[in-house]
Amino acid sequence: MSKSLQGTTTLHNGVKMPYFGLGVYKVKDGKEVINTVKTALEVGYRAIDTAALYDNEEGVGQAIKESGIPREELFITTKVWNTDQGYDKTLKAFEISMKKLGLDYLDLYLIHWPGKDKYVDTWRALEKLYKDGRVRAIGVSNFKIHHLQTLMEQSEEKPVINQVELHPYLSQKDLLSFCKKQQIAVEAWGPLGRGRLLNDPTLIEIGQKYGKTAAQVTLRWHLQNDVIVIPKSVTPSRIKENADIFDFELTAEDMERIDALNKNERTGKDPDQFLF
Repeated sequence: MSKSLQGTTTLHNGVKMPYFGLGVYKVKDGKEVINTVKTALEVGYRAIDTAALYDNEEGVGQAIKESGIPREELFITTKVWNTDQGYDKTLKAFEISMKKLGLDYLDLYLIHWPGKDKYVDTWRALEKLYKDGRVRAIGVSNFKIHHLQTLMEQSEEKPVINQVELHPYLSQKDLLSFCKKQQIAVEAWGPLGRGRLLNDPTLIEIGQKYGKTAAQVTLRWHLQNDVIVIPKSVTPSRIKENADIFDFELTAEDMERIDALNKNERTGKDPDQFLF
């Protein structure tokens, strides 16, 4: 578990990935995303998570350039969108993403959603990019246990990571324990339940004990569960606040109380029903 904002976990292929990053879903391309990413990098964030779907890869690339931070200190993730799945289309989509980001290599490339039956072909394209050294690590997003099993049966490389919706209202314990056994890291998108957790009385009460907000308590819970987080915010004060979680530790009792909030409630789509 991370002791600082720059703390990393080691993926099963040996690549180190920060436990804490910035997600830029729904952050507008241009000035908004450039300022947001630059603010996060100034605060000390080193991981940025975007996707072809977010339509802001150019702004992310611009912010990276303007930040002046050496490329090797950053960890950049993007994802292939559903309409680009399949071997050839994925390779093309990757080149477009790279051009927009203005990068020579990517740290992590993910399949955004499993869908129905193209993800094994898409994965073959990711394996090629990995073997060719274009990407340091490859993984998946929104995969359930059965998707991971199908993929692993039919591929050479095992995903290093599964990025899924995960928060105290959707704690995904079975998936977490399956991934742990397989040495697949788990990363939470929507780690704050898209804001729904910020008014939770239990989280507020636990926070008061430590002088922390419900958001900080929730992000700390993730880290203590060994889950990578990428909270999204465009507000400089919130970007800073989200990262201020390394000076306290939740007790086992607090962790249990937060675990008890689970209601298997999604804010996003169910991967088994979002078919294409």
